[in-house]
Amino acid sequence: MTRALPAALALALAAPAAAAPPNVVVVIADDMAAEDCGAYGHPKVRTPNLDRLARDGVRFDRAFLTCSSCSPSRASILTGRYPHQTGAEQLHWPLPADQVMVSTPLRKAGYWTAAAGKWHLGAAAKKQFDVVEEGGGKGGNEGWVPLLRGRPKDKPFFVWLAATDPHRPYEPGAVAKPHAPADAVVPPYLPDPPAVRADLAAYYDEIARLDAHLGEVLDELDRQKVADDTVVVFLSDNGRPFPRCKTTVYDSGVRTPFVVRWPAKVKAGGVCGRLVSSVDLAPTVLGLAGLKPGPTFVGKDFAPLLADPTKAVREFVFAERNWHDYEARIRAVRSERFKLVRNDYRDLPNTPPADAVRSPSFAELVRLRDADKLTPPLRACFAKPLAREELYDVDADPHELADVSADPRHAAELGRLRAALAGWAKETDDRVPKERTPDGFDRETGKPLPDRKGPRLPPPDRAYTDAYSVP
Repeated sequence: MTRALPAALALALAAPAAAAPPNVVVVIADDMAAEDCGAYGHPKVRTPNLDRLARDGVRFDRAFLTCSSCSPSRASILTGRYPHQTGAEQLHWPLPADQVMVSTPLRKAGYWTAAAGKWHLGAAAKKQFDVVEEGGGKGGNEGWVPLLRGRPKDKPFFVWLAATDPHRPYEPGAVAKPHAPADAVVPPYLPDPPAVRADLAAYYDEIARLDAHLGEVLDELDRQKVADDTVVVFLSDNGRPFPRCKTTVYDSGVRTPFVVRWPAKVKAGGVCGRLVSSVDLAPTVLGLAGLKPGPTFVGKDFAPLLADPTKAVREFVFAERNWHDYEARIRAVRSERFKLVRNDYRDLPNTPPADAVRSPSFAELVRLRDADKLTPPLRACFAKPLAREELYDVDADPHELADVSADPRHAAELGRLRAALAGWAKETDDRVPKERTPDGFDRETGKPLPDRKGPRLPPPDRAYTDAYSVP
């Protein structure tokens, strides 16, 4: 007589086997604007591999960073927390050891985790990966394919591939066929002489070099026959390193290229116009791996958008600007149509990062300023005092040049965004420090100040004022 199986065991045998968790590869550019690639409509920048990735996956048109500053943005992405929550909100501040990165729960679940290229997160954070390989050629990407080839073949993997392209300084020879100054699409907040066009063309060259290495990664996944089961994400850590872009909370600073491909699960050719924040990536990756994000991950899982790009997972995204070469403190909240910018240190101008201050593009702005020939869109880097608040209708004014905060037609929207920003500040404990961090560079030349003593570290104890409240 055959003995009956216990009910629980019989049910387990009858159920289909659980799907294997996907591999995840995140490729992150260093200082690349969303619009500077073919996938987002640029007519001249040569990015065939990023364009292919977008055709094969989902392109997000309203994806935003929490901060347009290198290390704080990367720390935010990997922890799923806003920069001021990580303890690493200023440039070069290392990520504290108690901050949980997405790699840690993945490792506990059996993933092999590795990073290659630019690190910029400090020594303690390395312990949360199985392997961290820094550097790798002028673009930071020569170790990407060897890392994939050397991975253990019996585990799912999470790999963070961080370029140093298209970060300054720019040198000739980044690609065999350089972009021409005539290829440049000059935004209205930059002047349009040959020097600025040449500067943009050199930046495009480094984007093209990054794209070639992205293609090598995609080809390697195909060679290993794991492409179908691998989620590939491409994004940038901040906007282009030009005046009024990198470090700002304008879209030119915080809007990022954001493409997700997963052939086994995600339909090709998707375009999503819903809001997504870079703080959402970590909890989404954990969800795709079948894990529940812990309480430290404050972002939202955007996986529903991979199945239906018309769904909404967010009403607002938030961004912050803190010390990056120069002192600053600015906050922003954006809906799909409007953005509110709040300037806490109104006496400080919107000086771009020091490498951009040393650029030909900034030199041209200085020349025009000294000749009293700056048009209103070109004055942003020098204007002060800043307005307490700025409101933009980004659909009608994508470059955010016309502040409509005083327009009574938008009073209701202004109030809604004020309330959202105040609520976010309270929820995330965002408070204004009582003491400012001194500038590290001269705002006119970009040269280090005489009393600068290398990368600045957080003080052991920090005092704050109360969080921002609705006027």
